[in-house]
Amino acid sequence: MELPESWADMQEPLLEGMCFTLKYLGMTLVEKPKGEDMAAAAIRRIVATARVGARKFQKVILTVSPRGISLQDADTKEMVENISIYRISYCTTDKLQNKVFAYVAQSQESGALECHAFLSPKKKIAQAVTLTVAQAFQMALDLWEAAHA
Repeated sequence: MELPESWADMQEPLLEGMCFTLKYLGMTLVEKPKGEDMAAAAIRRIVATARVGARKFQKVILTVSPRGISLQDADTKEMVENISIYRISYCTTDKLQNKVFAYVAQSQESGALECHAFLSPKKKIAQAVTLTVAQAFQMALDLWEAAHA
């Protein structure tokens, strides 16, 4: 994934955390930590299950920072989950379901690989979330390297 030219200008807000309001579609277990085909298949499973359920999706505020991803309920502001950047192995915007952003992370409890999918209001937002997570990875790496230099 290519980072845009203006990526250096984005470091400031990213340190604080950038917020996106999305709808949580669900989670499925996956075999591999990364890969486009694996993610596409996982997203298909999640979307199919979500369609059958016909329930209202939980609206969440997803915050991306170099520490990782945090999720809070958009209505109650209650913290749902905090995922360390070091547990996230992959993130993507699905090619077919292009409003869907997904990430793969290792579960803290079981160690299993989980793919979590979110629906964004627009394709551009799903892409922005994916790009922001990629930038957070890069910053976390830069910060880690600086600390160990």
